[in-house]
Formats: sequence, C-alpha cells, structure tokens
Amino acid sequence: MDLREYMSVRRAYNLVRQSQPARDRLTFEEFAVLCRLQVAGEPMKTSAIAEYQGALRPTMTHRTNHLADLGFISRGEGGVDRRNVVCIITPKGSDCVDKLSELTCKEILPGQPLSRTLPERIVKYVDAMGSVFAKAGDLVLLAMYAEDAQPVTVTRLVESLGLLQPTVSMSVSSLVLEGLIERGPSRASGLVLTPQGSRRAAFLAARIAEVVVKRRPRNQKPEGQTEE
Repeated sequence: MDLREYMSVRRAYNLVRQSQPARDRLTFEEFAVLCRLQVAGEPMKTSAIAEYQGALRPTMTHRTNHLADLGFISRGEGGVDRRNVVCIITPKGSDCVDKLSELTCKEILPGQPLSRTLPERIVKYVDAMGSVFAKAGDLVLLAMYAEDAQPVTVTRLVESLGLLQPTVSMSVSSLVLEGLIERGPSRASGLVLTPQGSRRAAFLAARIAEVVVKRRPRNQKPEGQTEE
C-alpha cells in the first residue's frame, strides 16, 4: 500500500468519525474489525482478530465489547474450547460498515489518492490497514514524513489528518518531548522531524508499504470507477 493511500483513508475516516453521534463513534481499529469480519464472511476467533491487529487480548476484548454493546457483532463459544470466543458480524454491523465506507468515500476529495474508489473497495483497504496500528502521534509523524522534510504547521497537520486541533497539538507536544520533532523559531516557521523522528516515520511507512490490499479476482470485471 502506498503511504498516500493510507493517509487519504485515515484522514477521511477521521472526518467521518467526528460527524457521528458520540455513542456510535468507532475507533479506526474497531471499524477495521468490522471490515475484517465482513470480508471474512464467517465467524472468527477473537484471538485471530487480535493477532491480525497485533493487539493484546485485553485490548481486543475492550474493542469487541464495545462492538457487541452496539449490536454490531455477536459472540459465542468456538468449538470444544469454551475459552475460544468467536465473533461474527451482525446485519446491523454490516449496515454500519456499508454506511461508514460510503461516508469515507465521500470525504476523499477529488485529486486525492483513492478519490474514485468505491465503498466496497474502501472496506478492503480498511481491512488491510487494520494490521498496522497507528495512534495520533504516529499519524502526525507520517504526515510530516510525507511532506519530504519541509516544515509543517499545526494548521497544515489538522487539514491533512482530519483530526481536531487539540488532538494534533497534544500529539505535537508529546512528540517534541520525545525528541521526534522540533519546533521552529516561530509558530509560522513550522515543525520539522528530528533524525530520530525521521527514522520512526520511515519505519512506520515501511510497515504500511508491506500491507497488501485484496484485489478482485482476475475474471471479475470492476464495477463503476476504479481508484486512482
């Protein structure tokens, strides 16, 4: 996956998430769980979902609890081992995936990567992207990395990430303390990655480059327009 594609989808979903009622908001990771279940089309072990996202069991339990509370997934015992809980997406969960993927498509502006991608392809992208965990600070680093070492203002980061300014500002402050980015002599001069920050961003970008998005079968004709 290209870094620009990854950032385009993350930005669009961040905007979609802000537009949803507080109770119904899903983190990107939770949305990815639903996409993984929808793409799989069959029950999946919670442990398998956790492995796919590189998450600890308590973290995955928290995510699936939230999805179950919203009625988006149902859970049951898997086979002989009662500790092996399986998850399956519900019709309500499938409707949620359809809605969020369509809204995400609409938030990708003309000229941006994947601006002509169909909602069903966005589901495949989010499914694949769920294997790379990136918190707000990581997204800030990636956005700066994508600017080819040019200074970036907080305002520019807010626009490119689709996050609220307080979220971006807090992430920037933390990254400065960690020595990953540094501020210019004035607010207008922007932020730049430190050598350590550049290495961290390059590592994240390399992981994203390894992500493979499932394609249509060769004998299946694409519907409508394709991504750019």
